[in-house]
Amino acid sequence: MDWLQTLLIALIQGLTEFLPVSSQAHLVLYSWVTDGVYQGLDFDIVLHAGSLLAVVVYFRAEVHAMARSWLGSLAGRGADADSRLAWWIIIATLPAVVFGFLFKDLAEEGLRAIWIMAAALILFGLLLGWADWRGRRALDEYQLGLKAVLVIGFAQVLALIPGTSRSGITITAALFMGLNREAASRFSFLLSIPVIAGATVLGLDDLLAAGRATPWGLLMLGFLVSAVSTYACIHYFLAFIRRIGMQPFVIYRVVLGLMLIATL
Repeated sequence: MDWLQTLLIALIQGLTEFLPVSSQAHLVLYSWVTDGVYQGLDFDIVLHAGSLLAVVVYFRAEVHAMARSWLGSLAGRGADADSRLAWWIIIATLPAVVFGFLFKDLAEEGLRAIWIMAAALILFGLLLGWADWRGRRALDEYQLGLKAVLVIGFAQVLALIPGTSRSGITITAALFMGLNREAASRFSFLLSIPVIAGATVLGLDDLLAAGRATPWGLLMLGFLVSAVSTYACIHYFLAFIRRIGMQPFVIYRVVLGLMLIATL
């Protein structure tokens, strides 16, 4: 890749990772438009590391409060809202860990067909629209119960299907469980931290085993662009989600799915 391709792919990653539109589908579409350009495992890891840094920095106060209270609960100082939220994130992450380990190869090889990605974009996009339309939107993330956490956690497993969107499916499940739009999005973003961190570590292990050459300049550019654009995306998404709702993303997903079908 050259510098321009690096910049464009990092922007696509950063601007779509936390929107309910599937960053993977956008990268596939970009590869098709640019005649098969693929960033490679090392660049993929760096882009996700940039997104991980952005979400941790954006929610640094919440992460710090949860970590402190969670450690305090382990030390016997009792539970509070922050420690419970930390436990909910841990519990909701477990299904993705288990199923991701079991079906990693299937997700990376057997489900990569364009028609599967397009179908997931359209189907789960319409499901997001339904959740946004019928959800009670009365709760925040601190009012979650075990049942809702398990529903969201198992819904996240569906993100193994390319085109589903991890943030999209977890926001959808959270809306069905009664969270308001902002709370559903915040919980989805916080839930991404252990998932992205785990995927980054596993990818780094694969990369070290492959022994690839390292283009440090391009990787650093990708990391910085991904981090900054992800941070901006989270900020503006949360700022405007109450007014715009989810329907624009539903329409966008359907259109993108049809565009991918047109590439077949």
